[in-house]
Amino acid sequence: MDARSGGDPAARERLLTELLYPVRDTVIDKAKLRPGDTVLDVGAGDGLIAFGALDRLGPSGQVIFSDISQDLLDHCRAAAAAEGQLDRCRFVLASADSLTGIADASVDVVTTRSVLIYVKDKAAALREFYRVLRTGGRISVFEPINVLMHDPDRLSGYDITPVKPLAAKVTALYESIQPPGDDPMLDFDERDLVRYAELAGFAEIDLELRVTVKNGKHPVPWDLALRMSANPLVPSLGEAMQRTLSPQEITEFTAHLKPLVESGTARERHALAYLAAARD
Repeated sequence: MDARSGGDPAARERLLTELLYPVRDTVIDKAKLRPGDTVLDVGAGDGLIAFGALDRLGPSGQVIFSDISQDLLDHCRAAAAAEGQLDRCRFVLASADSLTGIADASVDVVTTRSVLIYVKDKAAALREFYRVLRTGGRISVFEPINVLMHDPDRLSGYDITPVKPLAAKVTALYESIQPPGDDPMLDFDERDLVRYAELAGFAEIDLELRVTVKNGKHPVPWDLALRMSANPLVPSLGEAMQRTLSPQEITEFTAHLKPLVESGTARERHALAYLAAARD
């Protein structure tokens, strides 16, 4: 809920406005929702996609919130109750590659956002999506393609050439937690998504890949940058520095990186894939 934005409400609102709301709207657009559909949102998290779908389905539409975290499901249940939508919602504790509790051919649409990057057996997940869909059902999936975003001379887009040995120590910690080529976040690209969908049996498949590279990032106060982490499985930058660098090295690393972060001097890279598919 908080790590990506460092617990800062303004940073979270900016993340929602600049990235997550556009992703939500695109996922829902590509799902081609119809009034009265039943939508299964896999890896619902805090409900970004699921609540957006509720708004479009009309009063007879239903949404199933599925996640591996009971805490997040409880959070979504409370939010649905507060909005008077509880009678249109179900909550299922299940993983994307084993959707226990969801019957065969019982939903019209499956949606996900940044879920398969946490799933080792992505092919099994696509097979499960296919299994729970009714005839004519659709999936709409969003995934960042992290293997296309790597730059060995940069850390989160910032040029670390002058302090590369220190940056290597920080990067080594992250790679020990999420090894490149082996971790689910880094073991696939957009071609794999198409292949898994095809093997699962989907008859119509469409994939849109959006790659952008630009100079400049939003300036971030250094104390906030230290509290941020790229995903829930890795430590914040500040924690990573504390675990890998000596006090003298932290001072040197900070002296180089802090001005770049606070001025937004960076090269930002995004590789985003939208997969839409339908079954006969």
